[in-house]
Amino acid sequence: MAESGKQQIQEEAIDKKLDKNLLKRLLSYFKPYKKYIIFATILTITVSALAAVRPYLTPIAIDDKIMNNDINGLQFIIIILLSTLIVQGIVQYGLGYLTAWIGQKIIYDLRKKIYEHILRLDLKFFDKNPIGRLVTRATSDVEVLYEVFSSGIVTAFGDIFTLIWIVTFMFILDWQLALVTLAVLPVLIYGTSIFRNKVRDSYRRIRILIAKINSYVQEHITGISVVQMFNKEKKTVEDFEKINRQHTEQNKKSIFYYAVFFPFVELIGAVSVGLIIWYGGGQTVQGAIEIGVLISFIQYTEMFFRPIRDLSEKYNILQTAMASSERIFEILDQTSPVKDVANPVKLVDFKGKVEFKNVNFSYSEDNPVLRNVNLKINPGEKVAFVGATGAGKSTILNLMERFYDVDSGEILMDDVNIKNLRQEDLRKHIATVLQDVYLFSGTIKSNITLGDENISDEIIYTAIENVGLMPFINSLEKGILHPVNERGTMLSTGQKQLISFARALVYDPEILMLDEATSSVDTHTEILIQKAINKLIDNRTSIIIAHRLSTIQKCDKIIVMHKGEIKEAGTHQELLNLGGLYYKLYELQYKNETV
Repeated sequence: MAESGKQQIQEEAIDKKLDKNLLKRLLSYFKPYKKYIIFATILTITVSALAAVRPYLTPIAIDDKIMNNDINGLQFIIIILLSTLIVQGIVQYGLGYLTAWIGQKIIYDLRKKIYEHILRLDLKFFDKNPIGRLVTRATSDVEVLYEVFSSGIVTAFGDIFTLIWIVTFMFILDWQLALVTLAVLPVLIYGTSIFRNKVRDSYRRIRILIAKINSYVQEHITGISVVQMFNKEKKTVEDFEKINRQHTEQNKKSIFYYAVFFPFVELIGAVSVGLIIWYGGGQTVQGAIEIGVLISFIQYTEMFFRPIRDLSEKYNILQTAMASSERIFEILDQTSPVKDVANPVKLVDFKGKVEFKNVNFSYSEDNPVLRNVNLKINPGEKVAFVGATGAGKSTILNLMERFYDVDSGEILMDDVNIKNLRQEDLRKHIATVLQDVYLFSGTIKSNITLGDENISDEIIYTAIENVGLMPFINSLEKGILHPVNERGTMLSTGQKQLISFARALVYDPEILMLDEATSSVDTHTEILIQKAINKLIDNRTSIIIAHRLSTIQKCDKIIVMHKGEIKEAGTHQELLNLGGLYYKLYELQYKNETV
């Protein structure tokens, strides 16, 4: 519960102030594209300058040319205005394309980095984090950053420079009228501050609710068979509707804030124009200000409030990005406790010997799973683990593949501590078939090879033949190229299990581990798999976890586990003669089968 609460706090606790360190870290992703950013900034300054030049030409055109009937001079000013517009359009196009390109490149790099990092995390991380939340990090949260990387920061500079150019030209034209025009700024700044705080909080809640929606949808679609089996469609929709309604309400709040703020800015702009007409008009009547200057100020005022509004919006985009980047960096900062050593040992001529020495392990501090486990499996031995659910059988396999590290003790492979081996090298020698088979969208071939192009069709067909899958493959029009949906929904449990078995065999492992590999298949399929096992255990260390004791009677050694400890070990007949836990399990199982 404590861990779950911590996750919830991490999910929802987002600092309401702009985190400078977080922003600095976010901006570090610009570094590979530094020269492009500099060029984009130059283009931004150019665009803002060209936009601010046009109103400055207005008093020249009106007061100097039109009022003096200077047609040639007026034509020249018009040509300058048109040229300015054309150049501005071209530069604006280049700027838009460049910033979008930069944004896409950075998002590509970031999403790839997140995905690669997630794949390297240990299973304990996935035990505590819903898949939907991780999907949100790599998709929605990254997409939010696109606006910051593509146009947010660069165009924010453009808005700032636009304001600088406007204010500069206004003071050049008439400093007194400029002060009157800017008299509304305190009210605008105050209103903008209120809007920024309101929208920031709303965006924060929206991002949290999006993560909840993604997590809920992913979980219930994955478990759709259970939902339909127990007629829970209505209840599931009702629960989803609550989260969805909360998300909608938060979006409506943000829309309301924008609906209030933008007219507010327009109103302030209108007040500013009114001040210009009131003061500037009086000055014009008195001859202190020329009419062209008055018109130019009205144009500048209309231009002035547009970047103010854009900057407020960009600030909130940046705040949203901060919330998303905080969650993204929280994932990227996760480190796996299962790490490769600096100078790993290389296994040469691996035989498949396995040894556990005084191994203790727990998934959580208060729940020990394995207690002082000692065992030795010789190369080529066929060893089975039996025991009640929760006895620690599957944990043995997880530790051997180093999905988790032991709390104390050590696990040896050919007398080498597996902590001194690269995880990739270790797992290269082990193949595991699980009870719950996961197939990816693709083909039967791609699910067997998992994309390894070094595995030839000959090896694939040999594995298929050995597991008894050939009749099924031959019945398919496209054979091993038969399409497979996600999770293999169009295949039977037995067919998926056989494909999983073939997947393990094509890698020709020295150690073959079967975790309840036959418990979900029918008797005929079980016989096929059992025949394949009998063929393949020669010169291969085999470790089998099974509830059906009939499938393990010919094993060289059977290990009986109870509450994380090894209680008995021996052959099938030795354990029966012992009359202990194994005997009770055997008697109970066969009694039930007889009944």
